[in-house]
Amino acid sequence: MEPLFEVVVFLAIATLGAALARKLGLLAPIVLVVVGLALSYVPGLPHVRLDPELVLVGILPPLLYVAALETSVPAFRLALRPILLLAVGLVIFTAFAVGLVVHLLVPAAPFAVCLALGAVIAPPDAVAATAVARRIGLPRRVVTILEGESLLNDATALVLLRVASLAAIGSAVGVGEVGLEVLRSAGGGVLVGALGALVFGFLHKRISDPLLDNALSLIIPFAVVFAAESIHASGVMAVVVTGLVLGHQLPRLLSAASRLQVGAFWRLVRFLLEGVVFLLVGLQLPEVLRDLDEPVGSLVAITVAVLITVFLTRFAWLFPATYLTRLVPRVRQRGAAKEVRYPLVIGWAGMRGVVTLAGALALPLTVAGDQPYPRALFIWLAFAVIVATLVGQGATLPAVARRLKLPPDDPVQDALSAAGAQQQASRAARERLDALADTAPAPVVERLRRLLDERTNMAWEQLGGAARETPSQAYGRLRQEMIDAEREVFRTARDAGRIPEEVLVRAYRDLDLEESLLRREVD
Repeated sequence: MEPLFEVVVFLAIATLGAALARKLGLLAPIVLVVVGLALSYVPGLPHVRLDPELVLVGILPPLLYVAALETSVPAFRLALRPILLLAVGLVIFTAFAVGLVVHLLVPAAPFAVCLALGAVIAPPDAVAATAVARRIGLPRRVVTILEGESLLNDATALVLLRVASLAAIGSAVGVGEVGLEVLRSAGGGVLVGALGALVFGFLHKRISDPLLDNALSLIIPFAVVFAAESIHASGVMAVVVTGLVLGHQLPRLLSAASRLQVGAFWRLVRFLLEGVVFLLVGLQLPEVLRDLDEPVGSLVAITVAVLITVFLTRFAWLFPATYLTRLVPRVRQRGAAKEVRYPLVIGWAGMRGVVTLAGALALPLTVAGDQPYPRALFIWLAFAVIVATLVGQGATLPAVARRLKLPPDDPVQDALSAAGAQQQASRAARERLDALADTAPAPVVERLRRLLDERTNMAWEQLGGAARETPSQAYGRLRQEMIDAEREVFRTARDAGRIPEEVLVRAYRDLDLEESLLRREVD
């Protein structure tokens, strides 16, 4: 009973922390980490030790899966070059840079275990960067690059961590072994992910019950991870591949009711998991400090050196990766180089998260020959990087983006594209209606034609700007008042015993669906 009570308490605290963040206009990951730090020494609050296996197998897969589901595959494909440069190249570059700095400052620790720490610290968080990017309204391509980086960089980091850890404990690791490990992890992950998309896509297509679709959707990330891990492949890569493929095909795989329910379900799961994850990061402070016995001066110097290295390596990689690649003719032909403010804001969005802490806790207890090394110091360094980047860079990223004045996506162009697509969709619908007009009464056909005209007009109205209320907005405002009046009548009738509860539930469901559509159209 006690563990269940603790879970409920942490969920409640995470929910309240997220609500406080929204109230204050702050970013939830930052607020929750700070709340966790503050609560970590509250008497009576249970101390929770973060289990690396729970994070990497229980928490990370569903978060990566829903992020992959929502990622645009065409946009991902167009941004594949910068995504791979960040998710693979930058992770390896940062890992070696951090490993070298730590090895120079802590020469007693072998370079292999220092490199393992570098692999742990290298990948930005899959949750924090995109949450911040979407919240502050960064351009769509920047968000796509950050999303793509966060989807793939954990796989790179975990493969590098595995290889470096094997070397640290004395296993022979040569070029052949490294190549085989990369092939098995990355290649095996892609293969398992593709098979997972094939199998679960087949199942989704044959399920018509929204509840079963929901249940299957929850099972998918864990099933794919367990399958990948069983052959020592990358579970992260497998989940991402499955999520990207299924997300791209979702409009054809799920019914309308299933899409609505699955979308709402994953929004709730992500909200709760993200909240608990960042709260738990802050709550780890006593555990991180428990075995730390470094002199304060030495601890501060090493921590500052690692933080500076993490910060500078991202920019040191980004600018050459952005501009030197333009020397390649094929790359140059794809468009003009982006202004300097784009790599600046991408560089500033390098927040670390729970995967970094989980990786640090998974570092080997001893190195080759059962020799000890300052493992507690390494865990502290990972924790310090998380807090410093989340609170420091995360809190200042909105101000940096405003100062750089990145041009937002053109809403007029978006509205124009939507209106053009809607007009084509209405034309196709009208042709289908005309072909079937003889099978229905004339008033029904005429009503459907008016509906098509209204939807087309509504799309073109968005080009008029927000200076005045459009006819669709006036319709939505008045219809909302009518719905409120209808609800009150049904509720009063139920309370008076004139209608049973089932009638009220059905009526409210229909009115709720209509109100949701009204809000979508007004927004």
